[in-house]
Amino acid sequence: MNSAFKKMLCRFLAVALITLPFQTGQASMIGTDQVTAAATVQADRSLVTNYLSRSQTVSEFQALGLSVQEAKDRVDAMTDAEVGTLAGKISSAPAGGDGLVVLVLVVFFIWYFAFRR
Repeated sequence: MNSAFKKMLCRFLAVALITLPFQTGQASMIGTDQVTAAATVQADRSLVTNYLSRSQTVSEFQALGLSVQEAKDRVDAMTDAEVGTLAGKISSAPAGGDGLVVLVLVVFFIWYFAFRR
């Protein structure tokens, strides 16, 4: 009985070693485009979040009945492409006198992407 169990166990282990792969993971190089894409997404999100923290933006949100935390939650719910578009609009806006235009764009994009679903 003991010998039969050993034979069965040895056969099972032999078949398992033959059929199961030795390596389950695979290491490979990470491309620079993947690294820069992740850094760009993080930079875009921080740009939009910093813009939402400005006093003029906060007062505009309060005038529209939207809390800053709710706006930040909506930005967090946006996809990377949507945040990239919004950050591009913020970055391309002229500095100085046209801040209201950028503010309206930010509010519009947050509203559009939040209620589009």
